[in-house]
Amino acid sequence: MPETITIRPATRDDLPALHPVIERAYRGETARAGWTHEADLIIEGTRTDLTTLTAIVDDPAQRLLVAIGENGPIGCVQVISKGDGLAYLGLLCVNPGLQDAGLGKRLVTAAEDCARDTFGANAMEMTVIDRRRELIAFYERRGYAVSGEKRDFPIALDPPLLMDVLVKPL
Repeated sequence: MPETITIRPATRDDLPALHPVIERAYRGETARAGWTHEADLIIEGTRTDLTTLTAIVDDPAQRLLVAIGENGPIGCVQVISKGDGLAYLGLLCVNPGLQDAGLGKRLVTAAEDCARDTFGANAMEMTVIDRRRELIAFYERRGYAVSGEKRDFPIALDPPLLMDVLVKPL
C-alpha cells in the first residue's frame, strides 16, 4: 500500500465519501474484487446508510474510525462501548481494490487501541458470519477466539444466517 494513510475518528464531513466505500466492500459485484465481501451470501440491499453512520459519529459511546488515503476515505472500523470493560468491533471494511495490503490489520489495531484508551475496555468482541471461515481465521491470527456463542444475523433471511461471537482480551 504505497500511499500515506491516516486513521482517525470520522466526522460527519467524511460520511458522504465513506458510505460508498462501505457499500463496495460488502455488497454487489464490486465487492468481489476483495476477499471479505458478502456477495456470495443471500444478502440484498444496502449495508448501511448515511443516517446510521451519522448516528454512530454523534454517539459518545461509539467511534467510527476512518482510514484516509490520498484521495479520501478507503476504509473504516466501528468501536462501540458495551460497558463493564467490553467493547464491540464492527463495520470493518477496506476498499476492495486495496484489500490484502495490511490496512485491515491496521484498522483492527486502531480499534483495539480506541477501545482500551477511549472506553477503558479490557476485552473486545465481534460477530462474524459462521460460514466465513477465512474471515474468522483472519481474526484468530490477531488473537481473537471463537467463544462458542452464536447470534442471529441482524437481517432475517431464509435460510437464516448465524454469527459466531469472537472475543479478545485487550
